[in-house]
Amino acid sequence: MGEQSLSQPFPHPLSPSPPASAAATPPATALAVSASASRPKKKPRSSGSNPAPKKPRLVPSVRGRPLSADGEVDAAIRHLRAADPALAPVIDAHDPPSFHCPHPPFHSLVRSVLYQQLAFKAAASVYSRFIALVGGEAGVLPDAVLALSAEQLRQIGVSARKASYLHDLARKYASGILSDDNIVAMDDRSLAAMLTMVNGIGAWSVHMFMIFSLARPDVLPSADLGIRKGVQMLYGLEDVPRPSQMEKLCERWRPYRSVAAWYMWRLIESKAAQTAAAMPVVPPAMPAPSEEFMLQQHQQQHHHHQHQQQQQQAAIQMLDPVQMLPGLG
Repeated sequence: MGEQSLSQPFPHPLSPSPPASAAATPPATALAVSASASRPKKKPRSSGSNPAPKKPRLVPSVRGRPLSADGEVDAAIRHLRAADPALAPVIDAHDPPSFHCPHPPFHSLVRSVLYQQLAFKAAASVYSRFIALVGGEAGVLPDAVLALSAEQLRQIGVSARKASYLHDLARKYASGILSDDNIVAMDDRSLAAMLTMVNGIGAWSVHMFMIFSLARPDVLPSADLGIRKGVQMLYGLEDVPRPSQMEKLCERWRPYRSVAAWYMWRLIESKAAQTAAAMPVVPPAMPAPSEEFMLQQHQQQHHHHQHQQQQQQAAIQMLDPVQMLPGLG
């Protein structure tokens, strides 16, 4: 938002004496010119009656009730059904989401960092070892994280880079830049600005944190591939929409874009499962196979089936960030 200038053009200072040719000016005209030139500047009005216009400022986004509040998910679903009939079949095909996080914000952010760029099982293993290292879930505190050396973290599977991310987060808590209380109190825009100051926490992580840890109702992760593919499928678009197009396409979902995003992940997950299930597992029969050929085909079939399951699981994990989210495990 561009800032408007508060300064208004003031009358020009008194002009110098007119040249000699002005002496021929009729007296009445001369007086008028003199009066105009000597007119004092207007003083600003007193702030008592009509205050001067204030400098425009950014208005923080208004937070609705958290999705963890009683009845809020039901209200979101009613709104989405009415606002976007295309969503109704997707809503009907899945149980309602739940947005209840058992962990405080700092714990959730630590878990988010630990889970980054890891397969779900590997991340869960690292997380469980981390919890043991700090003495249990109640020990996930800034001071406890700062007390851990990079070597201690490396021994439980945390890379040096992730260790630096955890320490940076903990330092910002210890210095008072961040706290659980001010994170909960901040509006979405301010929170995004503050959290992305932490090394290793980007926009996607912030969006996931706001949806699943803070249960913010109107968050749209517009760059998320799963949501973009879901929107493409929902509306029958020829191409996957660009992040810059998502705001307009999803405008009707306000003020419950978080819930609609959850249904987009579910839509993609179900389609991925359907596609994998539709793929033929048994290769076409070959005429007069030998015993050796049959054994080879059986092995290939087994490997193909395993590969298919791995692809399906990988697709679901890639498009379903719920498994990688802080505070849900």
